[in-house]
Amino acid sequence: MNPWVILAIFLLYFSIIMIISYYTSRNATSRTFFNANRKSKWYWVAFGMVGTSLSGVTFISVPGWVGTTQFSYMAMVLGYIAGYFLIAFILLPLYYRLNLPSIYSYLNDRFGKYSYKTGAAFFILSRSLGAAFRTYIIINVLQLFVFNSWKIPFWFTALLFLMLMLLYTYRGGVKTLVYTDMLQTLGMLLAVFFTIFFISKELHSSVYDLAVQVKNSSMSQWFFWDNWNDKRHFIKQFLAGMFITLTMTGLDQEMMQKNLSCKNVKDAQKNMISYSMVIALVDFLFLFLGVILYFYAQKQGLAIPSKTDDLFPMIALQQIGSITGIVFIIGIISAAFPSADGALTSLTTIFSVDILGLTRKNLPEKKIKKTRIKVHIAFTILLYIIVVIFSEVNNEAVISKIFTVAGYTYGPLLGLYAFGIITKRTIKDKFAPYIAIASPIVCFFLDIYSKQLFNGYQFGFELILVNGLITFILLGLTSISAKKQTVEKTTK
Repeated sequence: MNPWVILAIFLLYFSIIMIISYYTSRNATSRTFFNANRKSKWYWVAFGMVGTSLSGVTFISVPGWVGTTQFSYMAMVLGYIAGYFLIAFILLPLYYRLNLPSIYSYLNDRFGKYSYKTGAAFFILSRSLGAAFRTYIIINVLQLFVFNSWKIPFWFTALLFLMLMLLYTYRGGVKTLVYTDMLQTLGMLLAVFFTIFFISKELHSSVYDLAVQVKNSSMSQWFFWDNWNDKRHFIKQFLAGMFITLTMTGLDQEMMQKNLSCKNVKDAQKNMISYSMVIALVDFLFLFLGVILYFYAQKQGLAIPSKTDDLFPMIALQQIGSITGIVFIIGIISAAFPSADGALTSLTTIFSVDILGLTRKNLPEKKIKKTRIKVHIAFTILLYIIVVIFSEVNNEAVISKIFTVAGYTYGPLLGLYAFGIITKRTIKDKFAPYIAIASPIVCFFLDIYSKQLFNGYQFGFELILVNGLITFILLGLTSISAKKQTVEKTTK
């Protein structure tokens, strides 16, 4: 496909987003930036969150991933649904009672400032890495099929992409994202539907006939029960999905910031439940697409790329007609922006509110805004650095990388929140940072030596549950009962 056509589509799409940004950011204050003044419609948020959750990782990685993991990812998706219900009826009511821009304020109220800062710091680490990984996969596609032909280096493509992202997010924040995410979700879903339709024509089959072929294919296997040591085992995948959702959505400021922009907790719960149903259907469609991409490659005698993330763009942009290429580019651009725009907004919010404490210092709006913009620019630079580094070391499907990293960085958050919600005990707050660092280190060595220690068992994405459990246990060992703490305070 002509690189100039791809670039023209990209610039047109970006122009539409800038227009939306202009109208939604007029008269915006810091409160608008952080939570959209809690005036967002729940169904707008729910639809837009689909694009945020899927992003370029699902759009590119999941179809290619199906060749090695079959439909086992659907076990994780079922776990996602369970996790979304827990978020809706346990975490959302808690966050709405807090009535603060940052969800990590709960840790301050429950344990103290060290736990609070630890939670915020681990989110910053987790979201910076996750957003950079998601952003990389989209920039890489643009690099391969547009900028390489012009001899433009990857570092410049990444810089251009993130500077454009900065332009439309630094003013409106969450209010802007609610609207732009809706557009991006729509573009991504239409791209999937049309791509499936066009590939079915290339294969001279109806969509129904393809569905029958997919069902009869070995790649469509959902449930793996036989070997407990297999990373695809259903129970391991289900639990991993549930706890990844609890952490990467329920304990993630980016995702919760949009939920908390709804008018009230009931609207936020409607958003979460409806969103969980839609996301499950969409994930299934991406897996279905993945199988028929392999069918197409087999029929045409195409070699499967060593990086399976390249399979979808290779077929869409180099093998099928130009219309499919245009549809793919619209989809990939729609997937691109939610990868980083929400991350930039949430990272700015957390650093401004939790680390700098801007909303607690009674500062004038002008000063808050000036500092917030500086923080926003700083995180843009940080994401850029991580993306460039990742481009040098990536050697596997990005979605696998994201879940692996999440197991280490979100685990301590899971343990902190679980201990606070399940127990009434209080912890020695100063120990929280050390425990949060120690737990992932222990998990790292458990993962390396799991086969020797556990009779051939190999950890998959369920490592996040182990990480959270270790954090929970260590917090318990340093805790005291609420009654004892009251006695100690009275004695003093």
